[in-house]
Amino acid sequence: MTHTLVASATREHIIGFDKPFTVIGERINPTGRKKLAAEMQAGNFETVIKDALAQIAAGAHILDVNAGVTAVNPNETEPPLMRQTLEIVQSICDIPLCIDSSVTSALKMGLETAKGRPLVNSVTGEEEKLEAILPLVAKYNVAVVAISNDETGISEDPDVRFAVAKKIVERAADYGIKPHDIVVDPLVMPIGAMGTAGQQVFRLVRRLREELKVNTTCGASNVSFGMPNRRALTGYFLAMAASHGMTSAIMNPLHDEDMHAIFGANVLNGTDRNCKFWTNKFREMTAAPSAAAQAAGEISSNEDIEARRKAREERRRRS
Repeated sequence: MTHTLVASATREHIIGFDKPFTVIGERINPTGRKKLAAEMQAGNFETVIKDALAQIAAGAHILDVNAGVTAVNPNETEPPLMRQTLEIVQSICDIPLCIDSSVTSALKMGLETAKGRPLVNSVTGEEEKLEAILPLVAKYNVAVVAISNDETGISEDPDVRFAVAKKIVERAADYGIKPHDIVVDPLVMPIGAMGTAGQQVFRLVRRLREELKVNTTCGASNVSFGMPNRRALTGYFLAMAASHGMTSAIMNPLHDEDMHAIFGANVLNGTDRNCKFWTNKFREMTAAPSAAAQAAGEISSNEDIEARRKAREERRRRS
C-alpha cells in the first residue's frame, strides 16, 4: 500500500490509497490575489495568518505556501519571502506544509526553513527542472509533487501525460527517491474547453495508481474554470476523482460544497471508518427545507427545531 508521509515538527500526515482524502489548502498563494501580494511585499502577513487558521479550522490537512508575489527578479525576491512566510505560518500552526514555487532557489530556501518533512510542489518533466529539483528532494528526504508536463508543454493526450509522469518517477529513482514519495498531478483541464477532461483525469489516476503505484493530486478548481455554478461542479469532480483513486487535491477548504463532497467520498470509499467523521460532523446539522416543503408550509419554526435538538440531547444523556 502506497503511503506518502509528510510532517511538521510535531504532527504527521499520510497520503495513501487506504486513507481519507487529503486536503491541501491553497489559500496562501498571492497568484491572482493582488491585495495579498501587495501585503506580503510590504511585510504584512495578517491575511496569511487569517487564511492559515481558517483553512485548518475548515479541515485542511496540509497548507500550501507560495510566495511568488512578482514575476520581476523572482530568484532574488522570492527566496527570502518564502522563508519569512514559512516562519510565520509555522509559528501559528503545527500541521505539515507544502512548499510551492517554480523557482528552484525558493524551494531550496523553503527546505532549509521548513520543520519536519514538507511536501515540495513541484517538479516537472523538463530536464532543467529534473536536474535542479530532484537532488534537493533527495538531499532533504522529502516528498514531491510531479506535474505531468515537459518542454513540449501540457499535452491534451492523456497517454503523453502518463508517459511524462513515468519519466519523472524513473528519473527520481536514479536519486534514490521511491515512488511512495512522489505525488503525481496528472493535470486537470477545464471541462468547458475540453469535454473529455474529466474522463481523461479519471483514467489517468487509475493508471497512475495501478501501474506506477503513486499517490495523486490536482488543482481541483481548474476543472470548473469558466463554468457557471463552479462550486457544485468542482465538488462533483472531487468525489468522482476520489472514487477513481485520487488521494489528494490542492483546493480551497473554505468552500463547503467541495469539503462535503470529499467527506461523502470518504464514507462511500470506506476510508471514513464506520462513518464516524461524517456522523460526528453532521448529526446535529438541520437539513435545509426543500422547495416543496416550503411551498406546502411544512417548515418548522426555529423554536421547534431547538426543542427537538434539546430532546435528542436529553435522550442521549439518559441512554
